[in-house]
Amino acid sequence: MIKFLDLHKINLPYQTAFQEKMQQVLDKGWFILGDEVKTFESSFAQYCGTKYGIGVGNGLEAMVLIFKAYIQLGKLQKGDEVIVPANTYIASILAILQADLVPIMVEPKLETYNLNPDLIADKISSKTKAVLAVHLYGQLAEMEQINAIAKEHNLLVIEDSAQAHGAAYQNRKSGNLSDAAAFSFYPGKNLGALGDAGAITTNDADLAKVLFALRNYGSEQKYYNEFIGVNSRLDELQAAFLTVKLPHLDAENLKRKDIVKRYLTEIKNDKITLPFWDGTDNHVFHLFVVRTQNRAQFQEFLKQNDIETLIHYPVPPHQQKALSKWNSLSFPITEKIHQEVISLPLSPVMTEEEVSYIITILNQY
Repeated sequence: MIKFLDLHKINLPYQTAFQEKMQQVLDKGWFILGDEVKTFESSFAQYCGTKYGIGVGNGLEAMVLIFKAYIQLGKLQKGDEVIVPANTYIASILAILQADLVPIMVEPKLETYNLNPDLIADKISSKTKAVLAVHLYGQLAEMEQINAIAKEHNLLVIEDSAQAHGAAYQNRKSGNLSDAAAFSFYPGKNLGALGDAGAITTNDADLAKVLFALRNYGSEQKYYNEFIGVNSRLDELQAAFLTVKLPHLDAENLKRKDIVKRYLTEIKNDKITLPFWDGTDNHVFHLFVVRTQNRAQFQEFLKQNDIETLIHYPVPPHQQKALSKWNSLSFPITEKIHQEVISLPLSPVMTEEEVSYIITILNQY
């Protein structure tokens, strides 16, 4: 069986370095918000090209904290509307709701699966105060257009960069294309921890100051609390592991793209719609997502041929039971995407033989 993602194999080259880091942390005896977190925050901000990196518990909390920090700064208030793609993982919507804001869902482009900038203006009202741009599957949203619309209407722009570590537009990386960005380091991500972990990047000193406090009970100085904060701190050990892996991220993204180039040129089957990619750095292929009419049949065919697949995502947010308030809405493009998408194996540790086999089987379908 070709695994969808072999996390053991992905992390194997780093095991010795992980063990050394773990011993260093044990020897220091400092386990919360120590040197390892500071080192990773600084390294990751430098990697993204931003002034500040704030380590937090996970990607969802990264987004929630950005919204809550803007509320503290008076740039947002409860009940404000946030434009968000209808086609996204539910976390994007949950973050808006958990900050007592209102999600306004907008259809994506079928070609890229990302927010369609041409549809944003129609959804802007007097209560609209921000856009949450999601870089789905590792492909950057159309940030130049989104930022231009936001500037015209005086809106904040926040990136959901959970799947786009290292993606770049005109040499500016994901995380540095907006007012603030949220990252997840869930183990399956291009830069994955060995557990839950997340970060926020920004160039805004005031925002960073509030975020550093909010993630730690709203406290800048121990036992003195300025804000109603939360406990969402990047773990010292996870920070250490991420620091080990960060220097290899770009090389691993390139390996993904080498596989993608083969998939895009060698998969020739009119029953399978391949993803769009313009060949630039705007896509890091966190996932290689194809579409097909009869997904269940296709997935079963691949399973019978020992190819493991996943579906990202089977049910769109507006049709989830948890979001029953939005169940009556209709988003035909989003619904089509969720009915047809299926993710093929893609990782930097796949062999040429595995890639060739997958291509052969897909062409036989």
